[in-house]
Amino acid sequence: MNFRRKCLSISFSIICLVSALAIAQAQSTQPQSAPASKPPSNQAAAKAAAAKAREEAEQREAVPAGPPPQIASGDAPAPAINAPRIVGATPGRPFLFKIPATGAEPLTYAADALPSGLILDAETGVISGALQGEGSFHVTLTVSGPKGKAVRDLTIVGGTDQLALTPPLGWNSWNAWGRSVTAEHIRAAADSMVKSGLAAHGFQYINIDDAWAGERDANGRIQTNEKFGDMRALADYVHSKGLKLGIYSSPGPRTCAGFEGSYLHELDDAKTYAEWGIDYLKYDWCSYGRIFAETKQTIEDRKAPYIRMKQALGLSGRDIILSVCQYGDGDVWTWGQSVGGNLWRTTYDIRDRWLSMSEKGFATSPIAQYAGPGHWNDPDMLVVGKLGWGPKLHDSRLSPDEQLTHITLWAMAAAPLLIGCDMTQMDQFTTDLLCNDEVLEVDQDPLGKAAVKKYEIPEVRAEVWTRPLSDGTTAVALFNRGKEAAQIAADFAKLGIEGKQPIRDLWRREDLGQFEKSWSASIAPHGARLLKIGVAKRIE
Repeated sequence: MNFRRKCLSISFSIICLVSALAIAQAQSTQPQSAPASKPPSNQAAAKAAAAKAREEAEQREAVPAGPPPQIASGDAPAPAINAPRIVGATPGRPFLFKIPATGAEPLTYAADALPSGLILDAETGVISGALQGEGSFHVTLTVSGPKGKAVRDLTIVGGTDQLALTPPLGWNSWNAWGRSVTAEHIRAAADSMVKSGLAAHGFQYINIDDAWAGERDANGRIQTNEKFGDMRALADYVHSKGLKLGIYSSPGPRTCAGFEGSYLHELDDAKTYAEWGIDYLKYDWCSYGRIFAETKQTIEDRKAPYIRMKQALGLSGRDIILSVCQYGDGDVWTWGQSVGGNLWRTTYDIRDRWLSMSEKGFATSPIAQYAGPGHWNDPDMLVVGKLGWGPKLHDSRLSPDEQLTHITLWAMAAAPLLIGCDMTQMDQFTTDLLCNDEVLEVDQDPLGKAAVKKYEIPEVRAEVWTRPLSDGTTAVALFNRGKEAAQIAADFAKLGIEGKQPIRDLWRREDLGQFEKSWSASIAPHGARLLKIGVAKRIE
C-alpha cells in the first residue's frame, strides 16, 4: 500500500508509517461484515453478570408511570419564525438553510439584507448559494400567511470554523434501525421531518449512522453497499427539502458494526463525502482502539485521528460538521474543540432506560464550561418515540415524565438534539415533546452557555439547574430524581435572582405570574418543570 498517498500531508507521514504494522494486525483481526467472534467464557460470564446487575439497578429505580405531564400541544395559526437565530458557513462553500417557520399555510418568505451570494426561495423558505465574504450579516426575515405575519432577525456568520453555532438539531438512524438501515429509511426520515413539522421547528440534519459502507474500489475510493446505492442521489433528495445529510465512519480500519472505516483513507473519504454532498460526519472510535493500544496512549495519541480527519475535511471544499465519538474517554471535553470537533460524545451509548438516560444527562453539569458556540457536549441521541436499534421497534421504555426530563436536561445542557425514533410513527406526545419552540429556544440560545446544577434538595433527591439566556432572562429547571412526588422550589436567593420577577412555564407555554422570593410545585417522580424567569431585555 502506498502510505504516502494516503497521508494528508508530509507532517503526518511519520504517523502513517508507524501505523502500518498496526493496521495490518487490525485488519487481520477485525470483522468484515460479520459480528466479532464469541468472547472467552469468563468474559461472557462477566458481561452477563454486569448486565444482570444493571437490570436489577434499573428495577430498583423504576417508578410506575403516572398520567402524562401537562404540556402544550400544536402550533398557533399565526406565523412564527423559530430557532435557530444564528447560522454560520465558510465563504465560497455551499450554503443551505431552511427558515424554520410555523403557522396556517400557505406561508411565503422574504429576507431583507441577505449577504451577497445567497438567494431565497420565497415559496419554500430555503436560503441557498455561497457566501462571497467573511463577516456577520444581520438579515431580517418575514414570514406571511393567512393569519398574519412574523418578523425576526437571523444572523449569518461567514468565516472559517463557523459551523454549529448552536447545537445541531436533527435525526440519526441508529436508535431506530441499527444495522438494518437502508436508503429507503433515510428518504422516509427526510419526508417525515418535513411532514411532521419538525423541519418547521428547526430540525435539519438527517444522519446515516453505521452500516451504509461497502468496500473500496481499485483507487481506494469508498463505495456504498447494496442497501444504499447512489449516495449523491440520496443527498440531492434530502437537500431538495432544505435539509442536510450526515454520514458515519471510524478512524479505524473497521466501524463498530464491521464495515469499512477511514483509516489511512481520511483525505480520500473526505473528498468523496464532499462530492456526494455530505454535511455532517459522525466519526466513531471503534476499531481505532487497537491502533491506539500500540501507541503510548497519551492525550496526543487520542487526538491524532480526529486531527487528521478535521484537516481532511478542511481540504474537501465543503462544510462538514465533525462529531467526535469516542465515548468521553480521556476527558474529551477538555480537548475536543482543539481537534476541530463541533461536538463530542461525553458517554457510551444511551438506552431507553431511566438510569442510562439520567446518568448521562445529569453528568453534563460539571463539564458545562466546555460547551459553547461551535463546540458542544453531546450526551448521545434522544430515546423518545418508537425505537429498537433495528429492525423491530418498540415504544420508549421511559415513562412520559422521564421523557419530559430527558428533553429538559438536553435543552438545558445545550446538547445536540438528534432524534432517535422512527419519525414516520410519532404520536402526538412525542411530537409535542420535540416541537415545543420555547423549549427549543433554550437549547438553541445563541449565548451558548450550558446549564449547571445550582443546588440540591437531598431529602427528596431533587436538583435545580440554571442557564443564562441571551435576552437577559434565566432558564430554571426543577428535577425530581426521586421515586415519590415532591414539592420543589425555585429559591430566588439560591439562584441569584433579585426582586419580583415574572415566571413562565415553558412546557405549558403559559405565564405563571409575578413572584418575589420563590416559586414551587409538586413534581412527579422522575419528572421536571422548565421555567423562564425574568424580563427579556431584548425583544425581536
